[in-house]
Amino acid sequence: MTRTLMCLLVAVLLAACGEKPQTATARKADDKPWDSAATKFDAAGFKPGDKAAWEQQVKSRNQGQNEYSRTSAQ
Repeated sequence: MTRTLMCLLVAVLLAACGEKPQTATARKADDKPWDSAATKFDAAGFKPGDKAAWEQQVKSRNQGQNEYSRTSAQ
């Protein structure tokens, strides 16, 4: 019984060594963020490849998270 348990433990430990690294994105690190494929999640007015439109969307999103500008408009 203990020999079977030891063999099972060794097999589980060795299986963990063969794991491949996981990545969360398919985009390469050297790609420009505005050079992406069009998706249904794109903001209105954004066209892939348009750097100025991408920068404007980022500024707009950041301004919406700024508490000073949100409270002064009321």
